[in-house]
Amino acid sequence: MHYPSNFDRGARNVSGCGLTGWMSLRGERRDGRAIIESIALLHDRANGLGGGFAGYGIYPEHPEHFAFHVMYYTTEAKDQAERLIELSFDLAAEERIPTRPVEGIVDPPLLWRYFVLPKPPALLEAQAESVEDYVIGRVMRINAEVPDAYVFSSGRNMGAFKAVGVAEEVGRFFRLEEYAAHTWIAHGRFPTNTPGWWAGAHPFTLLDWAVVHNGEISSYGINKRYLEQFGYRCTMRTDTEVIAYLLDLLIRRHRLPVELACRVLAAPFWDEIDRLPERERRLYTTLRQVYGSALVNGPFAIIFAREGEMIGLNDRIKLRPLVAARHGSDFYLASEEAAIRVLCPSPEVIWSPRGGEPVIGRQGQARVHGEPAARLWRSPEEVSHVA
Repeated sequence: MHYPSNFDRGARNVSGCGLTGWMSLRGERRDGRAIIESIALLHDRANGLGGGFAGYGIYPEHPEHFAFHVMYYTTEAKDQAERLIELSFDLAAEERIPTRPVEGIVDPPLLWRYFVLPKPPALLEAQAESVEDYVIGRVMRINAEVPDAYVFSSGRNMGAFKAVGVAEEVGRFFRLEEYAAHTWIAHGRFPTNTPGWWAGAHPFTLLDWAVVHNGEISSYGINKRYLEQFGYRCTMRTDTEVIAYLLDLLIRRHRLPVELACRVLAAPFWDEIDRLPERERRLYTTLRQVYGSALVNGPFAIIFAREGEMIGLNDRIKLRPLVAARHGSDFYLASEEAAIRVLCPSPEVIWSPRGGEPVIGRQGQARVHGEPAARLWRSPEEVSHVA
């Protein structure tokens, strides 16, 4: 069935947006057909104004290069951005991102990708603290200073693919069945307060961080001003962008463990902190005092990933749905259980994470951080046997 890509523009659904993710804890790669099937089941959570995917391990032929995915709205933008790229990076390869005509995807920008490494002289001259900081600086410069050019993915051996349209059509448009990844995340968008446009679709990425989100970030203004103190520039006109940058700041630059970074984004309430044992009370009091402007307010459920990890996190009082499951070495997250069961009808364990408590899948580990110790359901066969 064909679904128009921009239907119900005037409708408002405060629980909208569909999220789904799959990760192999053993690092096994699978093509994009299953993740398209999973997000397609959440079709009614979106309204056609944005869909997208991120895959990890998709560029084994360029594992050390930063893969820039760029959208251009004019040829002048492409010329200007490429001059900056050529000045800053050694280019291993470049090409148009492969797509196919899909009826629901209309007026696409020019989509291009580059596999790059920083030029040593330029890196030395920039006096960046790290290669990653250098890359971020160039990405921010293109997005802020080159009109009609947007770098929407910049990680190693990963890539984001997004567009205006329903998610399953976006997946077909980008030919995701031709890519193999050990981690896939996907998003079907129902924007409420921000525009539906190509660069504003999810995932939002920076280096190898990729974030998909359901909800609203009411602290966006505070978070944005805080990030600007560290050199981040928000240019995508969508509140979710700040989450990707906060993750980079907290985990890569400030070296907080993922668990503590999540406790910054979704901090315990003060009355909860007051009831904690002294050592934990002092820790969380310090985190709230130091990182108060990094607290993410508003209803949200997010799935975010980086190389080797996939994480799910709710706001503190769980105003948006999020479900987790594991079967063997396969780890799943989604905004609805049905999106998991279409991929895995009988998971070993399936649960709904509590508000503010992250679930973390890491490659090389047999279990998921935050996974319940006991199984929370029985298969239909087991129920019939007991009956």
